Amino acid sequence: MAGMTCSQCGAPITPGANCCEYCGNVLEVKQAPVQQPQIFIQPPPPMYQQPPMQNMYHQNMQSAMMMSDGIDPSWPIKNKVAAGILALLLGIFGIHKFYLGQIGWGVLYLVLCTTGISAFLGIVDGIIILTSNDHNFQVKNKVRIQ
Repeated sequence: MAGMTCSQCGAPITPGANCCEYCGNVLEVKQAPVQQPQIFIQPPPPMYQQPPMQNMYHQNMQSAMMMSDGIDPSWPIKNKVAAGILALLLGIFGIHKFYLGQIGWGVLYLVLCTTGISAFLGIVDGIIILTSNDHNFQVKNKVRIQ
């Protein structure tokens, strides 16, 4: 029995032990025909399926990053000043909305461009974009700043 290790955790097994001291696996001792004891380690039945450690680490790191500042690293990188200038100059056509990836709003601005409502909204959007702080701009538009 000297030199035997646990097949589950690799820890050395003390002679006469019924279970591993480190991981708690139950050790079964069976008698061989030559009267030499052999140790068979039987792991406890799994209570639930664990996800692979690599994925858990990646998910935990990603959720920690998102929770710390609310910004997802998968969001596209955009320029705040460019979005504001596009809103002021071409806001009537909704070009700033297309630039920020908000296609639905861009189409709505195009539809409303003949009424002049989108020109007013474009100027308001431009002022809001240029005066908002970086964090609020990123979270509201789901982009990262360049």
